[in-house]
Amino acid sequence: MALTVLFLGRLQDIAGEGQRIVEYRADVASLIATFEPGLAEALRSDKVRVAVNGAFAATALSEGDEIAFLPPVSGG
Repeated sequence: MALTVLFLGRLQDIAGEGQRIVEYRADVASLIATFEPGLAEALRSDKVRVAVNGAFAATALSEGDEIAFLPPVSGG
C-alpha cells in the first residue's frame, strides 16, 4: 500500500509539489530517507513538525497514513 505525504509552506517549494504518494515505510525516518537530499535535509530540521493523520508526535506509520510536514510559521 502507499502513504500520502503533504508538504506545506516552504517545504512545498523545496519538494516541487504539495502532495506525493509514496511507497509504504514503517517510520518517519525511513520515509524521509527516500526523498532527494535537499528535501530530506529540510525535513530533518528540528523546526519542522510532523503530523500523522492529523496528530503530532507519531513516528510509527501504518499503510494508508497521511503524513504532513509543517515548517515553522511566522506572522504578524
